[in-house]
Amino acid sequence: MTIPGPARLHAHLAEAIKDPDPIRVGDDLICLRFETMKVYSALGAVRHLLETGAVRPGDTLIDSSSGIYAHALALACHRYGMKCHIVGSTTVDRTLKIQLEILGATVEQVPSSNNLQLDQNLRVRRIAEILRDNPTYHWMQQYHDDIHYLGYGAVADLVDQVAPAGPLCLVGGVGTGASTGAIAAYLRDRGRDVNLVGVQPFGSITFGAGHTQDPEMIIAGIGSSIEFRNVRHELYDRLHWVSFDYAMSAAVDLLRTSGVFAGLSAGAAYLSALWEHNCDSSRQHVFLAADTGTRYVESAFSRHAEAKPMDTMRPREIDSLEQLAVPWSAMSWDRRESAWTQREQFPSATPSH
Repeated sequence: MTIPGPARLHAHLAEAIKDPDPIRVGDDLICLRFETMKVYSALGAVRHLLETGAVRPGDTLIDSSSGIYAHALALACHRYGMKCHIVGSTTVDRTLKIQLEILGATVEQVPSSNNLQLDQNLRVRRIAEILRDNPTYHWMQQYHDDIHYLGYGAVADLVDQVAPAGPLCLVGGVGTGASTGAIAAYLRDRGRDVNLVGVQPFGSITFGAGHTQDPEMIIAGIGSSIEFRNVRHELYDRLHWVSFDYAMSAAVDLLRTSGVFAGLSAGAAYLSALWEHNCDSSRQHVFLAADTGTRYVESAFSRHAEAKPMDTMRPREIDSLEQLAVPWSAMSWDRRESAWTQREQFPSATPSH
């Protein structure tokens, strides 16, 4: 019988929900299941801005989001007495929008579009308009500013605790790069042997898949049709591009076999982590489940009868981006740089703040 220790009293909900639940879902496969992972990023960034005097309590912070970051930033603003304005995509559903409004954030959504590039460009364009009219607002720039790396040192601490020895493989959605990239950078700085595997949807330009298209949809939050300047391409060892169909199937299997109810990016990471473990079982594999599956109930989980058996899915191993093909491709990236790596802005793999 395990005797629980004393309960920890948190000063704010943001501090309570940021820590993930480490769950073993295989012999050497660990899931870090977050309620909303980007709380780490938002809390670290807002705290740093206040400590350095870049913003003051009561100022308005603004950013674009497909949903997860919007919730995280609203909680961080609530925690530190800031105002918050979100320019959201259509994936910000009614449940989340009401939460944001009650937390004190103002929310506006760009017109509905099935085109990710149009959606992201409209959101960024709208932010530019708002900043022209409100020059005192501070744009958080989750897509560009490496300040968002700061909060993930604590996640690296947790990974060190749940996988204390031996080589690691960390698998998760790339998105802005400030989660998987930051965690791997912190771990490597501490001397850990870490292979970093990034997960992308088809159509995302971050690692050169803009010429491809998923017939279903692009997975919200981990892909981009515009340049994300805080992605450090040289941190990544391997890349997996996963379709909606395969991500949905894996997310359903993750729920069915382990009870973990997580989003599509988690399904894609789980699928990729299983494959990487099959290829290299000498490493402990940790994959990130960045949020719950709530916002995917209708678009994905309601279609669980269509889910493909896990043993029928395998990636196409490719040597060049020209070979990319739906539904699943994998490639050794070998920590090489990209034409978009901004050396003058991001001089090292370690956050400089």
